Amino acid sequence: MLNELHSYIKVGIVHFMAFPETMRGEGPILETISKIAEDDFFSAIEVTAIKDPGVRDQVARLLQTSDLAVGFGAQPLLLMGKHDLNSLDEEKRVRAVDAIKAAVDEAYLLGSERLAVLSGPNPGPDRRTEAIPRLVKSLNEIGEYAESKGKLGITLEVFDREIDKKCLIGSTAEAVAVAREVRRRFPSFGLMIDLSHLPMQGETAVESLSLAKDYLVHTHIGNCVIKDRAHPAYGDSHPRFGLPGGENGVEELRDFLQALFEVGYLREGSRSYVAFEVKPQPGETSAAVIANAKRTLKEAWARL
Repeated sequence: MLNELHSYIKVGIVHFMAFPETMRGEGPILETISKIAEDDFFSAIEVTAIKDPGVRDQVARLLQTSDLAVGFGAQPLLLMGKHDLNSLDEEKRVRAVDAIKAAVDEAYLLGSERLAVLSGPNPGPDRRTEAIPRLVKSLNEIGEYAESKGKLGITLEVFDREIDKKCLIGSTAEAVAVAREVRRRFPSFGLMIDLSHLPMQGETAVESLSLAKDYLVHTHIGNCVIKDRAHPAYGDSHPRFGLPGGENGVEELRDFLQALFEVGYLREGSRSYVAFEVKPQPGETSAAVIANAKRTLKEAWARL
C-alpha cells in the first residue's frame, strides 16, 4: 500500500489553462492565482506572462507567501505570437529567441524554477533535418541567457505533429535526441511529457516515459479528444478527465502514474512534479474542472 500521494508528488496545476481567461496576460490573474495559492492540495503552479507590472509584482509576492513552487509556461507566448524556435528564416528564429529571453526575465521576477517551451511548426519531412539543428541552436541560446541570470532550468514540452499543434518535435524519440544535444552544454535542460498529448503522438505511457526517463524533469496530466473531429473538444484542448469521447480517465492516469514509478521518476521522497493541465469547456466552471482533476488523481492513486 503506497503512502499518501503528496509523499511522492508535488501536485501542480497550469493556472492559465484552468483559468483560460488569463492566458493572454490579462483578466482576473491575481484573483485566480489566489484560489490556487489558498488550496493546500497544490504544491506547485505554472504561470505565464502578465502584462501589468503592478499585477505581476502582486503575484510575485503572493507566490512567495504561499511557498508554491513556480514554473513559467512560455508556450502561449510562442503560439499566440506565432513564434518559431526552429524557423529556417534566421530573422524569425532570432525573434522567437528574443521573445523567450524576455520571458526568462519575467520568470525570474516571479520566482520560477523552470521555463517551458515547445518546438515550432513542422516544416515537412523534406526540411525537418534542417529545422532540428535550428531548434537546438535556439535552446542553447535561451539556456545561455537563462544561465547568465541565475539557475532557471529550460524545459522542452513534447507536442503532436499530426492532430493539432503539428510541431516539429512530435515524438518522444525526437525530443530525446534534441535533449541529448542540449544537455552537452546545459545539464539542467530537460523534457516534459504530457499524458494528454500521448494519444495524439500515438504513444503509450510506457513507451514514451521509458524513452524520456533520463531527461524527464516535468509531467502534465490531462485529457484529449481525437476520435471525433466534430467533437467541440477535438484536438489539444485539455478537457476534463472522463469527458465522453475523450481518451483519458482514471485508468489511463493510473497507467501513467504506474509508468512514472517504473522509470524511477516517482519514488518515495522524490516529490517529483506532476501538474494538471485541464481547461473548462463551454458551460463548465474552472472550480468544477479542478475538483474533477483532484478526484481523478486521488482515485487513480488509490488503484496503484
